[in-house]
Amino acid sequence: MACDAWLLDQLVQGQGTPVLRFYRWSRPTLSLGFHQRRLEPHWPALVRDGGLDVVRRPSGGRAVLHAGELTYALVQPALSGRRVDTYTQACQWLQQAFAGLGQPLQFGQTGGGDAQQRSSCFASNTAADLIHGNGAKRIGSAQLWRQGYVLQHGSVLIHPPGALWERVFGEAPPSLPPLVLSWQQLAEALRRAAEQHLCGGVLQEQPLSAAEWEAVERLSPAYRATAAELLNS
Repeated sequence: MACDAWLLDQLVQGQGTPVLRFYRWSRPTLSLGFHQRRLEPHWPALVRDGGLDVVRRPSGGRAVLHAGELTYALVQPALSGRRVDTYTQACQWLQQAFAGLGQPLQFGQTGGGDAQQRSSCFASNTAADLIHGNGAKRIGSAQLWRQGYVLQHGSVLIHPPGALWERVFGEAPPSLPPLVLSWQQLAEALRRAAEQHLCGGVLQEQPLSAAEWEAVERLSPAYRATAAELLNS
């Protein structure tokens, strides 16, 4: 998450380029939306028992359980002055990818006010989210805007862990159509769709340098500390 925030800062400062990242998590981790204050009372115990890590996202939205999923981060100039339009344009490549997999997705319809009443990102379907025809939410997305640029985070559910999901959110994960793909295969399908429907060309892989990683590491404690303070309050 600190890396994504740093990439946005670089773009704002005129020192970076648009970036699309895919990544997974080494341990089950709960990411909290930047402005999220609704926390479940049992979350601190899960963290203290070692069954869950917690971080604070720079983007908004509700809590996301990063396990059995693929995370993406898109950093680019805002495509529209209206957030709903930016979501629509920035998610078309995701829709194209899943349409190619035989699993078409549409945008959710729930109002943002309802989402604010829920602690879990996947407990509601807003215009920022992509859902199946049965209403099951496959992809939840959230944004951070800064000086005409946007960071869009998204969680693409693959095989969400039922038992852990229920321990965290007190309910079963979305009832999703089976996705017979490994996360590597899904990432490749998403990359191809992004090249055709988002970037208009081949994505270039560019690892961060040692100096750039040092800059990211300097940002990391802020996200960890904020989450720890909230859960220990």
